[in-house]
Amino acid sequence: MRYLLMLVPLVLLLGGCNLFQSKSVPVSAPETLTAKALMYNTNDEFIGEVSFQETGKGVELSAQLNGLQSGEHGIHIHTVGKCEKPTFESAGAHYNPTNKKHGVENPLGPHVGDLPNLVVDENGEVQLNFIAPQFTLKKGEANSLFDADGSSVIIHEKEDDYKTDPSGNSGARMVCGVIK
Repeated sequence: MRYLLMLVPLVLLLGGCNLFQSKSVPVSAPETLTAKALMYNTNDEFIGEVSFQETGKGVELSAQLNGLQSGEHGIHIHTVGKCEKPTFESAGAHYNPTNKKHGVENPLGPHVGDLPNLVVDENGEVQLNFIAPQFTLKKGEANSLFDADGSSVIIHEKEDDYKTDPSGNSGARMVCGVIK
C-alpha cells in the first residue's frame, strides 16, 4: 500500500508534464533570396558560376572560377540580362540606377554595379566571397538586380582602376553570365 501511495504522485507528476507542453505551431520564415550566374567566355566555354544570396548586410557573392588569365580583372554587374557573343555588348553598361560615375575612387561614384577586382592565381583560378550592400535581389526595389530586363555579370580583360568613367579602363568583356 505504501508503494501504491508513492506511485500515485509520480503518475500525477508525469501525467501533468503534458499539461505544460504547447501545441506545435508552424513557423513561417521568409525564404532566403538566391540567384546565380553561369559564366561563359567568348569561346562559349563554361568557367564557373557566381552565386548570390540576400543577407541582412547586402547580397553575398561567392564564386569558384577557372580558365582565366592570371592577374587582376575588373568584374561588374551590367544592366541587361543578356550575354551575346562574341563581345557581350548585349549586357549593356554597368548597373547604375543612381546615375553616378564609375569607381569607388571617383568623387562622383561609384556605380551600383561596381565590384572589387578579381585576383586570378597562376593556375587561372579564383575564389571570391564578399558582400555587396549596394544592391538587392528583392524584386520591385529601386536597386534590384531583377528589373524588367534583368542583369548580368561581366569579367573584363584588365583590372579596374576604380576611377575612370565609364568602366575603369578594364578593357574588353571576356566572360559573361546572366543572373537568374
